[in-house]
Amino acid sequence: MAPAPGTTAGTPVRRLTVLYDAECALCTHVRDWLLRQPRLVPLELVPAASQEARRRFPGLDHGATLDEVTAVGDAGQVYRGAAAWVVVLWALRRYRRLAHRLSTPKGAVLARGAVLAAAKWRAGQRQWGGNGYRRADGWVYEPGLGWIYTGPGCDDGACATG
Repeated sequence: MAPAPGTTAGTPVRRLTVLYDAECALCTHVRDWLLRQPRLVPLELVPAASQEARRRFPGLDHGATLDEVTAVGDAGQVYRGAAAWVVVLWALRRYRRLAHRLSTPKGAVLARGAVLAAAKWRAGQRQWGGNGYRRADGWVYEPGLGWIYTGPGCDDGACATG
């Protein structure tokens, strides 16, 4: 479970910040699950690409954090994708042993498969309209009407969405 290049390798992790896509149903479900878990290492959950995330981590590619779960350690360690999932599980009391197994070469294959499966599910949701419309892009969900684009210049409802 090595940190990404350019981080402090070998420095102990005493706190983790997990960046997650706040507009993704799967991501918010996992966030809620994480909040209920007993922890050995404190976790903070911050919406990816939010003002708070940008303020705390100005050097990160915040667009990429919307596509791939990212965990940041208190000494600047950055974990992405499967490594982020493993380090987050390592922080949880009930899942530390599993994290150690997933950090082995064979376990890493399983962890990578789980991350790819989640990414494929998310892509399918976007393709078919589930959470594919982002509020940050000007979309608003209206019960009974569905997703409506309200971006700049759309006050009269006659704007292009493509």
